[in-house]
Amino acid sequence: MRNSIEFEVFGNYALFTDPVTKIGGEKYSYHVPTYQALKGIVESIYWKPTLLMIVDSVRVMNPIKMESKGIRPINYNGGNTLAHYTYLKDVRYQVRAHFIFNPHRPDMAFDRNEHKHHNMLKRSLKTGGRRDIFLGVRECQGYVEPCVFGEDKGFYDNYGDIHLGTMVHGINYPDETGRNEMEVRLWNPILKDGVIDFIRPEQCTRIRRLTDMNAKHFDRHNVEAVDGLFN
Repeated sequence: MRNSIEFEVFGNYALFTDPVTKIGGEKYSYHVPTYQALKGIVESIYWKPTLLMIVDSVRVMNPIKMESKGIRPINYNGGNTLAHYTYLKDVRYQVRAHFIFNPHRPDMAFDRNEHKHHNMLKRSLKTGGRRDIFLGVRECQGYVEPCVFGEDKGFYDNYGDIHLGTMVHGINYPDETGRNEMEVRLWNPILKDGVIDFIRPEQCTRIRRLTDMNAKHFDRHNVEAVDGLFN
C-alpha cells in the first residue's frame, strides 16, 4: 500500500502507564503498549495535521518482563517525593500502521499528496524519526527502524490467546473527531500468538468525556505543503 508503514521499535525500558495506578502517585505499566502510545511513536516518525495515523497491529517480540525502580518525582508545590514506578524491561515490538487524510481538516486539502507523504514517511523512518522516540514516558528512550511485519521469531509465536482485560485504547482530540472536547477510549484487547490487531478509534464503544477542547488552527500560513518538504 502507498500509505502504509512497518517498523520495529525497541528500547531498554518502557512505561505505558495504567491510569488506575497513578492515583497514589505511583506508576505501573500495562503489559503491552496502548494504541495511543504507538500512534505517538508513528507521529514522532512523521506527522502533519493533514494526516490521521492509524495503528493496525503490534507484535510483541520479547518476553514481557517488569522491573520496579525508586523514583523521586518533583512535587507541584516544590520539593521531591519518593515513589516506585514499575517499568517494562528490554522491549521490542513490530508495528504496522497506515495514514489517511484527516476528514476533519478540509483546510489542509492543499497538502493532500499521498505519494509524497508516503515517501516522506519512509524517508523519516530510515533516519530514526523526525522527533525523539519515547516508549510511553520521556525517561524511556526508544529507537525505530524499518522491518517486515511478521519476520523473525517472536517469544509469543504459537502461544495462544492472552486476555489483557480493560485497557485504555487512546484519546479522541477535536481535530480527529470534529467535536470540541477531549475523550478517552477503552477496550479489551487480546494478544493472539503475540499479535494485537487494533480496532479503529471509531469502533470503540466505551468512550468517556474528559474536558472541553478546541482544535488548533492550521493553514498555508503555518504549515509548509508536502511538495516543498519533499523537495
